[in-house]
Amino acid sequence: MNRVIVFLLAAFDALVTVAAGLVVVLAPATLLWIVEFGGLAPWEALWPTAARVWQLGHVVPLEITLPADYMATAGIDPGAASFVLSLAPLAFVGFTAISATRSGRRASRSGAAFTGALAGTVVFAAAAAGIALTAGNPIAHTSLTEAILFPALIFGIPALLGALVGEWQDADSGVIAALREWTEDLPEDWALTPTVIARAGAIAAVGLLGVAALVTAVAIFARGSQIVGLYEASHVDVLGAVLLTLGQLLYLPTLVVWALAFVAGPGVSLGAGATVAASGTTTGVLPGLPLLGVLPESTSPWLLLLALLPVAVGAFAGWVARSFFAADAERVAARIVVTLGIAVVSAGSAALLAALASGSLGPGVLAQLGPEPGPVALAIGIEVGVGAGILLLSPRRRARDDDATEAVPTALLEPSVD
Repeated sequence: MNRVIVFLLAAFDALVTVAAGLVVVLAPATLLWIVEFGGLAPWEALWPTAARVWQLGHVVPLEITLPADYMATAGIDPGAASFVLSLAPLAFVGFTAISATRSGRRASRSGAAFTGALAGTVVFAAAAAGIALTAGNPIAHTSLTEAILFPALIFGIPALLGALVGEWQDADSGVIAALREWTEDLPEDWALTPTVIARAGAIAAVGLLGVAALVTAVAIFARGSQIVGLYEASHVDVLGAVLLTLGQLLYLPTLVVWALAFVAGPGVSLGAGATVAASGTTTGVLPGLPLLGVLPESTSPWLLLLALLPVAVGAFAGWVARSFFAADAERVAARIVVTLGIAVVSAGSAALLAALASGSLGPGVLAQLGPEPGPVALAIGIEVGVGAGILLLSPRRRARDDDATEAVPTALLEPSVD
């Protein structure tokens, strides 16, 4: 396909992704504007708020400065008037990353992978710049550099990865195709290693998120009464409850990453020395958000067994990887490398997710919430690596059967003739 067409299609993908993210915020805000103000207030006033929410969803920190009149009316300590809001609702990140990956793959199939990835990233960055320049807000401020760079990276990196995967699988020429052909000329097991690491590592990363999502669902069900109680304590009307629920749904992926840190072992920091972990929980004062009612007030030592779930995910990834290799148990070097590769990919993915799911939700004790990337990455890497190693490095049954067959005298294997 013509590179100009690929450029235009990638640019369109980027613009649609930006528009969809903004609509998610503007649609309920417009509903509130119609119901509460009857359309009398200027609709344009919604734009700065929607833009700032979109920026926060793309991990752009917001510097919040509350008006002195509001602080006096609400009776809030003036020392809490200024703080940073940086805990991102990862639903935006997830949607943008998925859309960018698909755009990169589509550009690769069209024969202009890197042109498409670059075009989409540039257009997304330009859209982010336009949002930043038009979202003037006396309460929430952002750095222009961060407001452009962070959204661009969130779109650009997945788009590039999608393009690279597409080139590795389908390209007939180019640097990536030459690299693939070079690996194919390696000895049999080593030729498979890059592809196996990528596939099994992706399976492990997705499996970890699936386990975390399942744990989150169980926790929401088990703590349903506490969540309902926080809804009742908020004293919001039906419309307010709907908007509150929509806002919390945007943070649901963030909570899933917190669950992953809980399952792995390190747990989640809640500021001022408070943590939620399977080994023990200490909680302080938290906002009365219903979704935070899912956090347990105490834990049982039996919850430490949850660490077996990442081991099981690693074992499944190892089983998938093992199917690519020959049954010869003597050649284990490539499988050792694959085991380490799966562990590294899983640990890196967990560290990135933990970093994205950490930040500030307010002043004081809320200045640092979320999991620590280092401990989470170390725990996930070990647990997944152990599970993958059990399946990849254990003796093959076929190999044992072959050895047993060779040990049987030939005469016993020949049919007898009466």
